[in-house]
Amino acid sequence: MNKKTMLLLFSFVILAIISCTAGPNELVGTVAKDGEAAGFWLGLWHGIITPVTFIISLFKDTVSIYEVYNNGGWYDFGFIFGVMVISGGGCKGACGKK
Repeated sequence: MNKKTMLLLFSFVILAIISCTAGPNELVGTVAKDGEAAGFWLGLWHGIITPVTFIISLFKDTVSIYEVYNNGGWYDFGFIFGVMVISGGGCKGACGKK
């Protein structure tokens, strides 16, 4: 491939990655219908049940993976921690057999 083709391909990949970045959640800190915003513990639970919730969300429009009515960073931390717990943690690949 010549340089122009590589530059065009690289530009397309960068543009695709940038266009998929997450935007701000305007509902952070607001309360849900029950009067509370989801915190760390609910984020942890949602992270743990993510595989099951994802499959259900493919067939039902009323089920989503992520709670938008959350308190921000603590919910996000719990969610990611729950996903890591269910997927084997962050260092599973580094512990290969010798």
